[in-house]
Amino acid sequence: MKVESVTAPLRVLVVKLSSLGDVVHTLPAAMDIQANFPNAQIDWVVEPSFAPIVKACSAVHRVIACDLRYWRKNIWAPETRIQWRAFLTELQQQRYDAIIDLQGLTKSALVTWLARTSAKGKRYAMANATDGSAYERPTRWVADVAIDLEQHTHAMTRGRVVCASALKYEVPSILGYGLNIEQSIHNDKKTVVFVHGTSRADKEWPLTNWHELGIRLSNAGYQIVLPHGNEEERLRSVAMAEMIPKAIVWPRMTIDKLMQAMSSTAGVIGVDSGLSHIAVALNLPHVQIYNFATAWRTGPVGKANEKIRQQSVVDFPTPTVEAVWSLWQECVA
Repeated sequence: MKVESVTAPLRVLVVKLSSLGDVVHTLPAAMDIQANFPNAQIDWVVEPSFAPIVKACSAVHRVIACDLRYWRKNIWAPETRIQWRAFLTELQQQRYDAIIDLQGLTKSALVTWLARTSAKGKRYAMANATDGSAYERPTRWVADVAIDLEQHTHAMTRGRVVCASALKYEVPSILGYGLNIEQSIHNDKKTVVFVHGTSRADKEWPLTNWHELGIRLSNAGYQIVLPHGNEEERLRSVAMAEMIPKAIVWPRMTIDKLMQAMSSTAGVIGVDSGLSHIAVALNLPHVQIYNFATAWRTGPVGKANEKIRQQSVVDFPTPTVEAVWSLWQECVA
């Protein structure tokens, strides 16, 4: 692996605004840049709700919050104009040697275009969509260099390849997320997190399966904890807690508090969702449940150490309790 030794730091701006899982999948790209350019200054533009994840990454120097979603909905509000000006001031206070759009959408293309390059700096972006990913043409129009990607590419690999191509290094064999999470004072390695919430109904696992799995884990000495991000998920958590002995519904938490709480548990079992991807980034024992064959695109990749701690299980119409239970025992062995 090539390690650059220069006096002036390489200044890189990563543009990856959302969503939760996509932001988590982009963390290794920032770690790769740092591994190849130890004195690099890596700034990152991200939506405010996901900023705590990026701030926890050891490779990131500065986080620039960009609330485009809110500003679009409140375009005529006085506070929108104030916040937009503040964002532009923060974005443009630094000139970058490389501005890398890892989102591939119009909104990220806008941010990439507004950011300022150094005298020899360039804007980089993906030249094409990959299987299962969203892509909009403005991202290529704004880029000085558009990087071609193979169609069948994991969401995490996509970002790593774009950064490696832009900055002329080989993708490292070591995979890291760089999350620095303060451990909770309540460190209970007999607690298992059930991540049942997801933005799509077709990704959900049947309530009866969660019940049966919860009983098995309870009989094995584990306590089940249930996070939630909205009222619908809270009601489902309450229903599940009533069916599983000693299960607890966690209060709704900010993402940084949730990461801290998750980091102190025995592990996570969950559907394809942002919290499941955080479990992988935290290197927790984890089983990720898929109702269709998309685990190759978003599921656990590689491992942070020599032990296999995260695995995905895929079946149609949905994986069985026995399959999930078997993989969980492998992950914690």
